[in-house]
Amino acid sequence: MPESLTSDNLDWIAEATGAASAGQGQHIQTLWGGYGELFRVELAGASVTSAVVKWVKPPARPRNVTDEISHARKCRSYEVETAWYRGLAARCDETCRVASLLGVRSIGDEIMLVLEDLDAARFSERCRAPRRHELELCLGWLASFHARFLGVEPRGLWPVGTYWHLATRPQELRAIDDQALREAAPRLDARLNGCTFQTLVHGDAKLANFCFTPQSTAVAAVDFQYVGGGCGIKDVAYLLTGDAGSEAAEQRALDSYFRALRTSLAMLGRTDPDIAAVEREWRALYPIACADFYRFLAGWAKPHWHHDSHGQRLVRSVLRSLG
Repeated sequence: MPESLTSDNLDWIAEATGAASAGQGQHIQTLWGGYGELFRVELAGASVTSAVVKWVKPPARPRNVTDEISHARKCRSYEVETAWYRGLAARCDETCRVASLLGVRSIGDEIMLVLEDLDAARFSERCRAPRRHELELCLGWLASFHARFLGVEPRGLWPVGTYWHLATRPQELRAIDDQALREAAPRLDARLNGCTFQTLVHGDAKLANFCFTPQSTAVAAVDFQYVGGGCGIKDVAYLLTGDAGSEAAEQRALDSYFRALRTSLAMLGRTDPDIAAVEREWRALYPIACADFYRFLAGWAKPHWHHDSHGQRLVRSVLRSLG
């Protein structure tokens, strides 16, 4: 049962948003693992009529080591998201649109983020089965994001972004049945972490975390819990492993992403680094990034992995290339 906001919380939200008053509105969803709630608040006398509140309320600390690792990772993810919205989100523009931060409050382990209501800003549509156009919008968003933060240090964020990063998933690594994949995991990780051209990655760039305008004329992204440093192609690999379709469609999508990356760097006036060098490195790392994500699935979602013939073929190809 969603918990109601106290009058103190509502008064603080009103003050943070410049409203005369705030009232709790629609419950949107429970946060992953029961770590809080996402809901809308209605505002009176403010420049906007609503906002979205992400209320992080971690459960009691677990007693066993396995659950403690997961708990620490989740708690850290919300601290990272708060740091992202406070420090770097404002550097995004309409080409990599994100919600504006309206207020943040931390009390003990709880965090309350008050964010722009993207639905009210016309980003009200969600897409479960993307057409080529929606997928290209998401790839364009990623290209703009990666171009904007190319070379930026992930201060206050995850040093290495993505929610499946090897160092944060020891139990999933141990659970992998495939010995060759399990033993190759550190090499896959090292290849990605050692790339020359580093940027910030969204870290959870699945289709569900993109919000579209009606008729899909523009897109925005949400959920920055796993934003951090890394090779931009990891975001692209994650998005395409679930939604690219055929291998030919996958190649068209990669071409679309790199066209958008070149355009974004040019719009930003970036003359360094050499975009051709970035593209060569990141294209070469694309199968490595895919294999790295499949490594996570092989330990976290075994039934899915055992039935993913395409993923298994790709991993075998990558492992052969590693020698």
